Amino acid sequence: MNAIELNEIISMPMAELFSAANKVREEHIVDRIELCGIVNAKSGSCSENCKFCAQSAHHGANIETYALKDVDKIISEAEAAKQNGAGRFGIVTSGNKLTGEEIGIIAEAVRRIIKEVGISVCASLGALDEASFLTLREAGLTRYHHNIETSERFYPNIVTTHDYTERTKTVKAAKALGLEVCSGGIIGMGETWQDRMDMANLLKELDVDSVPLNFLVPIKGTPLENIQLISSEEAIRTIALFRFILKDKTIKIAAGRESALRDHQESLYMAGANGMLIGGYLTIAGRPVEDDHALIEEVRKLWNGQ
Repeated sequence: MNAIELNEIISMPMAELFSAANKVREEHIVDRIELCGIVNAKSGSCSENCKFCAQSAHHGANIETYALKDVDKIISEAEAAKQNGAGRFGIVTSGNKLTGEEIGIIAEAVRRIIKEVGISVCASLGALDEASFLTLREAGLTRYHHNIETSERFYPNIVTTHDYTERTKTVKAAKALGLEVCSGGIIGMGETWQDRMDMANLLKELDVDSVPLNFLVPIKGTPLENIQLISSEEAIRTIALFRFILKDKTIKIAAGRESALRDHQESLYMAGANGMLIGGYLTIAGRPVEDDHALIEEVRKLWNGQ
């Protein structure tokens, strides 16, 4: 996609944008909607300095901090996610590295969730080595989540404790070992439209399977706490941009969708999204699950022209 096409997306009348994005979705995705639930299995005290993150030890956000939850607690969270209608459950931990003991605990949780709960399991555990990936894959993990967050050019403005190649190397390592990969990032951190397009093109090059997009929620105590929120229109056009580039990939809306679109979240799906996180996020509460299921029904009616 070239700059002229990007400019067209930015300026296209909204009705035309919806029509074009829906045409791409209908051709490649049809009416599949992927729902995921997650657990914040280890919270806070992270050594990395990501400016958007409340869990960084470099910042002063007021969040609950705790060590890795035990297996039974993680399983309980998986059961809740399934009851909420999620088809996938993600185990997420703070920090960029886990110990071998922690990997073992998570592997046991994965095995038991698959056996006792019956839901597909994903994990977001930082930059893992090959041995850790193999342990988790053998336990039954099918998908690994590792966001690239933004473009390579803009990344140093957001994180300085590790570089961008660490993000992409982890994605490639997971793919090389046969795992599906979920990778996306955060929109509204001060990046340009070109950054967003570069991010989408890299995700296409990496051939990720699912792309979660968050809209920045400025959190008190983080360096981005006073940043201005992007407009609803900009959020919608960004989703369309990612759909046009990532034609056959799941594009999943996560944190910030409530503040970005408020009571008109169906617009994100008319712009090309086909998935979302339900049941809350890491340190931010989500909408009631009942509201999200009502949203899904509304989206299906819109897709079917009802």
